[in-house]
Amino acid sequence: MLSAALTHPESPLSHEWRGSVGMWCLIAAESAIFSIFVVAYLFYAGKSLSGPTPNDVLRVPIFDSICLFSSSLTILLAERAIDRGELRAFRRWLLATTLLGAVFIAGTARDWMRLIYVDGLTIGTNLFGTTFYSLVGLHAFHVVVGLTGLSILSVFALLGYVRREHAKRVGIFAMYWHFVDAIWAVVLPVVYVIGR
Repeated sequence: MLSAALTHPESPLSHEWRGSVGMWCLIAAESAIFSIFVVAYLFYAGKSLSGPTPNDVLRVPIFDSICLFSSSLTILLAERAIDRGELRAFRRWLLATTLLGAVFIAGTARDWMRLIYVDGLTIGTNLFGTTFYSLVGLHAFHVVVGLTGLSILSVFALLGYVRREHAKRVGIFAMYWHFVDAIWAVVLPVVYVIGR
């Protein structure tokens, strides 16, 4: 039995698709979690007995959202650049993606500071505060995880350790970043439009 395993190496197809399948499974699981949080937010919208309410304190983060959505384009351009072997362009687009994501997180932090210290909305204030910080915070956590990965990838790219043969791995990581952007495309209207 052991000798059969040693003489029949793993098929190249399964190895080739392992990363993509793994990332799709992660995205499916994370999508289910986000769905639960979105449903909870919508279910409890307008049921808080005390203020502040969404209409009182929420401001649509237009600039920050544009930055995050733009980062999907920049990481796509980074993917295409490494696929063509244009490593200098890859590093530039990767850095642009990281900066755009950082702007989004900085905007989220600034918004939360205002909500907490000026408007008095905390996670324990009312149902709105609990569901708002849970949903938006879950998304922010995923952006921070993505930014950590982008930063590590950027450092390795700047040191010359990322080459054209790593294009598939970069593409798998880019799937996660596109997922983060797609989730914001759902969270943004739910929190800032529908849930008001």
